[in-house]
Amino acid sequence: MHHSDAPATREISVADKGAGPYGIAAGPDGALWLTLAHSGRIARLTLDGELNEYPLDSSECRPTVITPGPDGALWFTRSKDHRIGRVTADGERESFPTPTPDSGPFGITAGPDGAVWFTEMNTDRIGRITCKGEITEFALPRKGAYPSAITAGPDGALWFTLNQANAIGRITVHGDIVIHPLPTPSAAPVGITSDGAALWFVEIAAGQIGRISVDGGIKEFPLPDRTAKPHAIVAASTGDCWFTEWGANRIGHITDGGEIAEYSLPSPSSEPHGITIGSDGALWVALETGGVARLEL
Repeated sequence: MHHSDAPATREISVADKGAGPYGIAAGPDGALWLTLAHSGRIARLTLDGELNEYPLDSSECRPTVITPGPDGALWFTRSKDHRIGRVTADGERESFPTPTPDSGPFGITAGPDGAVWFTEMNTDRIGRITCKGEITEFALPRKGAYPSAITAGPDGALWFTLNQANAIGRITVHGDIVIHPLPTPSAAPVGITSDGAALWFVEIAAGQIGRISVDGGIKEFPLPDRTAKPHAIVAASTGDCWFTEWGANRIGHITDGGEIAEYSLPSPSSEPHGITIGSDGALWVALETGGVARLEL
């Protein structure tokens, strides 16, 4: 389904085309925080367009997903040099190596326990880091599962996608793990979010949006374009989610009843990845070709 009343959209250039805005998060300071994956920098963008960049200690560390932490700082994964980064609102940076070498951290989120939780794609682990930088790792019961995005659920646990195991995982703050297989084979789930009642996720290979209840019940919603490659997803409210279609250069919207709308971005082939709700109530999207898009909701 396509809506004719498309939200007003504008694009803002924030970096060279090769810099790669990838992750985006709304910070506690009201600004948007971006990972410039291909240039090893973190950027801060205010709502009125002021941009500050903070270079990291390695230009090739590949900062990937970013999230506000429980300590008022922003935390992010460095997937190429296998570290967890932290940046304060005034730009002070530090990072912490993961205990397991070559772990490939990717997804990251604040947990309900005052710590930050992250996934390790290459080593089938979920990590927990305290605000002091102390890391604990939990091994998954599947090999080659490729844990990807992670989010805090409405049940006090953490929920994550297993991209190559075709499943959704749940881990408690004590490390108890349950795996929920997906109905569709080879769906390759990536992004995941909580709407306060259930978890929503995208299936990049199947061209579907999924919903899983806290008791493990799964429902899938096929997109009109099954080749759209949905990538990241964010909840605006209960039963109201927005997602990026990386392969189709669109932003999608889905309701609890499965109604889907899709909106094309102004610039062709802009490679939309991360997505968040800003402090202004608008939808903000990281475009890997060098910009961000703002959609008025």
